[in-house]
Amino acid sequence: MGKYVNGNGVRPGYVIIYNKELYRVMASEHRSPGKGRAFCQVKLRNLKNGTQTEVKFRADENVERAVLEQAEMEYLYSDPSGYCFMNSETYEQIFIEDNIIADAKQYLLPNTKVKVEFHEEKPIGIELPEFVELAVEDTEPQMRGATASGSGKPATLETGLVVTVPQFVGIGEKVRVSTTSGEYLERVKN
Repeated sequence: MGKYVNGNGVRPGYVIIYNKELYRVMASEHRSPGKGRAFCQVKLRNLKNGTQTEVKFRADENVERAVLEQAEMEYLYSDPSGYCFMNSETYEQIFIEDNIIADAKQYLLPNTKVKVEFHEEKPIGIELPEFVELAVEDTEPQMRGATASGSGKPATLETGLVVTVPQFVGIGEKVRVSTTSGEYLERVKN
């Protein structure tokens, strides 16, 4: 049994139970049309199959928020059976399927600490740290005469993530990347 929030209380990141299935709220936008009732337009991603859908919740509608447990876990490795995580307290290891990890895999390196969300003892998602530090595997050399404030260049990081970095960042250097926006934050001094 979950907790209920009203339609206006639905926020990105929440996991809700809708039509007896678990969905993660990806985006929510409040709308107040001139006539008629206010409602919340919500983008949802089904946690079982990854499909996305948009729904409208009336402001006074009850929406069931799933009760989740969280455990701090450390990412170890991936293989054909999934992504292996170890519980930081019990050292128990679990595998999480690729479709649950989704885009988060672009930020995962071995030993990254994450929070794994569970619903009825099944892993349903992971919460990444605010930023991660990744090495640049490939990028163009600095253009001659390019200023630091000039245009950036694409860089492929060790996880396959591509970000725009300043001209002065070279191959082998580490950069700090936001896991929420996917953007370069700064070069990491060794």
